[in-house]
Amino acid sequence: MLVRRRCWLPLLAFAFALDVAAQTDYRPSRENLAARRWFQDAKFGIFIHWGIYSLLGDGEWVMNNRRIRAQDYEKLAQFFNPTEFDPHEWVALAKAAGARYITITSKHHDGFAMFDSQVTDWDIIDRTPYKRDVLKMLADECHKQGIKLFFYYSQLDWHHPDYYPRGATGHDAGRPSQGDWNRYLDFMDAQLRELLTNYGAVGGIWFDGMWDKPDADWRLARTYKLIHDLQPQALIGSNHHRPPFPGEDFQMFEKDLPGRNTAGFNTTEVSALPLETCDTINNSWGYNFTDNRFKSTRALVHYLVRAAGSNANFLLNVGPMPNGKIQPEFVVRLREVGQWLKQNGEAIYGTRGGPIAPRPWGVTTQRGDTVYVHVLDWPDGSLILPAFGRRINRARLLRDGSPIRYEERAGELLLRLPPQRAEEYDTIIVLELTP
Repeated sequence: MLVRRRCWLPLLAFAFALDVAAQTDYRPSRENLAARRWFQDAKFGIFIHWGIYSLLGDGEWVMNNRRIRAQDYEKLAQFFNPTEFDPHEWVALAKAAGARYITITSKHHDGFAMFDSQVTDWDIIDRTPYKRDVLKMLADECHKQGIKLFFYYSQLDWHHPDYYPRGATGHDAGRPSQGDWNRYLDFMDAQLRELLTNYGAVGGIWFDGMWDKPDADWRLARTYKLIHDLQPQALIGSNHHRPPFPGEDFQMFEKDLPGRNTAGFNTTEVSALPLETCDTINNSWGYNFTDNRFKSTRALVHYLVRAAGSNANFLLNVGPMPNGKIQPEFVVRLREVGQWLKQNGEAIYGTRGGPIAPRPWGVTTQRGDTVYVHVLDWPDGSLILPAFGRRINRARLLRDGSPIRYEERAGELLLRLPPQRAEEYDTIIVLELTP
């Protein structure tokens, strides 16, 4: 077997080189560029990790972490019957939270398709008593309520026999030690074709799992071309923790703000593409009934604001329960974030990162000639900023329009801060600049 792998390596390297070279010819369409601008304006989305793993209440990695064999894991499907799933309720909650888009797992690492796939019976229609396509139901509701839908798709697959040679994970699934890698990639492309053909206009595809086999030939050029040909506006992002490959339309960071790597696996290189960071409300992506480490609404708002100040969107995750309901702790926090955005969204939606890089005390955002100074961690009664290079016409508080005293001095701007309100998550000062 080692001899066979050595024979493959030059061919794989050559194929990968051709793949990357082909991608350099990618030129985003007019529709795609417009979708990128919309995405940057949207600023806030809801991430949904949902699958048959929710039955075990131990997160989406439970198959790998508990070393469950594929033939045993398959038994879960017969118990998955989310009769309380209400797509209208889900989309209405996302809108109440102030989110502009939803990204949902169509297939996670366990390989189970949460949609009606014709290229496998390992899906919600063929294997569960529910026998309904939850992605179709959700897509229809998103179109009805005017919110964009993105599909998460795992390139990693712990179930499919042709995901071979194996990567870094999924070694205890009990699959045979053989398989046809190109046949697996054909299967993946076929499922992507289904997602981009049967569910109306799609916001984009959110890939994950390339990190499992980072040096494999993933045929990215072919897959990315398939997506852009079927839906030119669809945005492609990949959670591979590397700088973006040609053909990708946005760059994502997992549990980190752009340029930071506190999680230990993110790249610190920030591209010129639209940016997104994702995080959880507790500490789990999939439903975990023992995880009570819920972040406060203040902490979630602060992350959203710091993301906007870093010129990025915030994709905030929920892991629905196996019955199809979203747990109350998530609902409360989402609605509270929505209330904050209802009052302060002017300083978030449609903005870009401001003229001052993020600081420990907060960030700035900007739209046109208006700069928003977000004071998150309160300094003393004044705040000294570097000069913007443009004069200020007016400075005021966003919350009530009251004037803010300021002084423009050589190379710096001094803002006199108002008394802090204990209940205020973010004191926002609006600076109106001269045109």
